[in-house]
Amino acid sequence: MNVESVGEVFQQLNKANLNSLKEVYHQDVVFEDAAHRIEGWSNLEQYFENLYANVIQCDFSIEETHQTGDSGFLVWLMSLRHPKLNRGEVVQVRGISHLKLNQDKVIYHRDYFDLGEMLYEHIPVLGAIIKSIKRKLGS
Repeated sequence: MNVESVGEVFQQLNKANLNSLKEVYHQDVVFEDAAHRIEGWSNLEQYFENLYANVIQCDFSIEETHQTGDSGFLVWLMSLRHPKLNRGEVVQVRGISHLKLNQDKVIYHRDYFDLGEMLYEHIPVLGAIIKSIKRKLGS
């Protein structure tokens, strides 16, 4: 397993093939993102099951891969459709995953993305406030 092959798995991932992740992740994996820290494969498996159970669509397009030794990065675009975000329309979020491999499996996975872009900007009222703050910061 290398970073590129992890990216290929994520590009194919959907509700019907979540079991393919068992071949990707080490039993002692640590997964982190802007909202979670999950330790161990069984907890991560439950996280993915819950995530995919609640979304209409969650697709990843891997734009770049970089690897040096047992560490690397995936640069991705996620297309997400959730019934409670953006009136169920697609939300696209760019991000990067830092991966560390051990025994040909991912033992560490850290996602970097703008949680506001993914979530807060698409919640009624709060979204308008967040977008207004971003505009003011940009001027």
